[in-house]
This record gives sequence, C-alpha cells and structure tokens, in this order.
Amino acid sequence: MSRLFSIVHWGLRLAAPALAAAVLAGCVSYPPAPVSVSDSVYNYVIGSGDTVNVFVWRNPELTLSVPVRPDGRITTPLVEDLPAQGKDASTLARDIEKELSRFIRDPVVTVIVTQFAGSYSEQIRVVGEAVRPQALPYKQRMTLLDVMIEVGGITGFANGNGATILRTREGNKQYSVRLGDLIRRGDVSANVEMRPGDVLIIPQSWF
Repeated sequence: MSRLFSIVHWGLRLAAPALAAAVLAGCVSYPPAPVSVSDSVYNYVIGSGDTVNVFVWRNPELTLSVPVRPDGRITTPLVEDLPAQGKDASTLARDIEKELSRFIRDPVVTVIVTQFAGSYSEQIRVVGEAVRPQALPYKQRMTLLDVMIEVGGITGFANGNGATILRTREGNKQYSVRLGDLIRRGDVSANVEMRPGDVLIIPQSWF
C-alpha cells in the first residue's frame, strides 16, 4: 500500500480530500461512467509548458516560437510578460495584437500551439496501478483506452475493474470503470469518454 499512496500523493493537488477517500474506500459502489459525455466542440486551453508559434503578418522580425513559462506567461519582441495560460490560441492572438498596436499599425497575429502540456485544471491525471502514472493533456474525444495507451496499461497488481474516474467538473463525482474488461478482455463496451480535469484512480488488488 505504501507504493500506492506515494503515487496518489503525486496527484492530490487537484482534489485531495475526495481522491484520498476514493482510494481508501475501494469497496464503495459507484455508478458506471457514461460512455459519451459531450457533443460540444472543445477549444484547447493553453497551459504552462506549452510552446506557441506567434506569427505577425508582414513583420517577420516579430514572428517566433516561444515557450509558456511556469508562471503562465510568454515574452515576445515588444511584448513582455503577457498572460497566456488559460486562454485559447485565438484569444491570445487578439491580446498580442492589442499590445503590438502600440508600436505598429493594425497588427495581424496568428497563434499556433505546437507543443502541448495543457492547462493544469484540464489535464487528465492517472494515479495508482498504472505502468506510468502521469498527467496528460486533454484531447477532444479522448477515451479511457486512449489514456491507457499513453500510460502503458495497468500493472499486474491492479484491480482494473475496481478503477474509478473522479470527475472534477461535476463537483468530484465518482464513476466506476471496467479497466480489466477493457484491457485484458478487449471489451470495447467498457471504453468511455474522458473529460477535462478527470482523475483516473486505479487501486491495487487485494488478491
């Protein structure tokens, strides 16, 4: 259990009380996760660790690729310490245009995200008995199977069918998922859609 709790501690910053309770209460019954949860279009939200390409039309000297710093800001020529985290690419482009308009006439800016880490609040976190527990950037229509591919599956000590999803966007509501059936039996009916901010908790088997 010490190994499980050390991994869980890594992902507690987002939903510490509910997550700790979920791991300890492995025998609690939760409703199954809905297979599909949204038909809306997802706009990617920039996070620290991303890299963005800033293109300024007719101003090649202002066009460059910059990282989003740990404080969530970017610095480009003529624009210092502009907040980027929590915005989509279009919103950030308009903000850069506003700043540049003090120096050049009618700037036209395009922002393209080229490397993805994702906003902290929207990352998918996998804790417990995954081969590689980690935080993943959310992608539109991301499924449980997609997440399992990214983390390398579950360990031989995992209670796959005892896994749960903690859905932070629904007030930390918890759903059961059948990881064991999905991975070891290939039961695609156990595949479900993930949502931004989900925490996937994979407990250790007691047998």
